Amino acid sequence: MTLKLRSVGASDRGLIRSGNQDAQHAGPWLVAVADGMGGMAAGDLASRIAIDAIAPLDVETPEDALVAALQGAIERATAGIRGAVEEDPERQGMGTTLTALLFARTGSCLALAHVGDSRAYLFRDGVLKQVTRDDTFVQMLVDQGLITPDQASSHPRRAVVTQALQGDQVSPAYATMVPRAGDRWLLCSDGLSNVVRADTLTEVLGEGLDRDACAARLIDLALRAGGPDNITVVIADVVEE
Repeated sequence: MTLKLRSVGASDRGLIRSGNQDAQHAGPWLVAVADGMGGMAAGDLASRIAIDAIAPLDVETPEDALVAALQGAIERATAGIRGAVEEDPERQGMGTTLTALLFARTGSCLALAHVGDSRAYLFRDGVLKQVTRDDTFVQMLVDQGLITPDQASSHPRRAVVTQALQGDQVSPAYATMVPRAGDRWLLCSDGLSNVVRADTLTEVLGEGLDRDACAARLIDLALRAGGPDNITVVIADVVEE
């Protein structure tokens, strides 16, 4: 039996924002979430550039080429955003997060790329683990022991990211992992993770809902919590086929 990735994505603009600056991709080999920033149309454009740059990776990729493929896509996204700013200087400051998971054609490995404060969680054997580390000011304070994670969740500067794809040099985090049958991955923008607690995420991911129902349930919970931001969710299951 070979391990395969089966995924679904969903997005909602939330209850406050006039538009949706998030973008996502949910395919058989690649899943990704991008959360744009920069106001007006610029955030929409930045997140779309990032997803358009990485979407071509949704093909069978050898295990030893996963990280290099992700690195190349991020370089293309960076160049695309830089070009968009040069084309219209009013877009200066636009950018996007990007969190992506690429599954090897053999099913024996997956690679993760991350920059910004969107998140990837792994739900395995009933336990939820946040695999990515937020590139934010408050996470830096937590790392330095100046505030607790609970304090970070309500800190007035919790939305300040320390790096994102903005056309300049960035230092994304990359990791490789060995998948297991039964793993369920959640990739999301901070419109979910900022308003729905980790213990609630764990409960929903463990309820046995199918992927579509699980994504819809998570978005509904974020809306019930006020929906102050765009909400994007990708659910990806590792299955035996």
